[in-house]
Amino acid sequence: MNRVTPDRIVRPEDFRNACARFATGVAIATVADAGGTPHGLTVNSFASVSLEPPLVLICIAKTATAYSVFQRAEGFAINVLRAEQSVLSQRFAAKQEDRFEGLPWRPGLYGAPVLDGVLAVLECAMHSSFEAGDHTVFIGRVEKAGWHDGAPLVYFSSAYRKLS
Repeated sequence: MNRVTPDRIVRPEDFRNACARFATGVAIATVADAGGTPHGLTVNSFASVSLEPPLVLICIAKTATAYSVFQRAEGFAINVLRAEQSVLSQRFAAKQEDRFEGLPWRPGLYGAPVLDGVLAVLECAMHSSFEAGDHTVFIGRVEKAGWHDGAPLVYFSSAYRKLS
């Protein structure tokens, strides 16, 4: 069904439904707190910003459990998920205590967890951040990047998809 908003005030559900029609990759943004404890959450608000210097952005809700850790972090990592890693995405999207329990990872730059078996990893120094509505946009300067061949996990119309 085609839906068009009648005026310039877009309802949150209309905005959400329209944005759901944009296919995105799925990643887990990770960070370590001052004590070295790992934190992470599933993000699909991730994009490259610049090649020179290499910059990326992630958008994190101010209500996210790891939000304050990202605010204070010197750096973070982006772990791009493979097509078969939807369970991992769900694990980091759920509100649970220890998302890293039993999960193989290693500390990367700034202590940010680098997850085993992901499609790509971007390790970033915190470059800048700014508030944008109910989220904060964190810009990272990519200091290390790695990748593997494979298919990405894709999210479209509120469901995980595979490229055909």
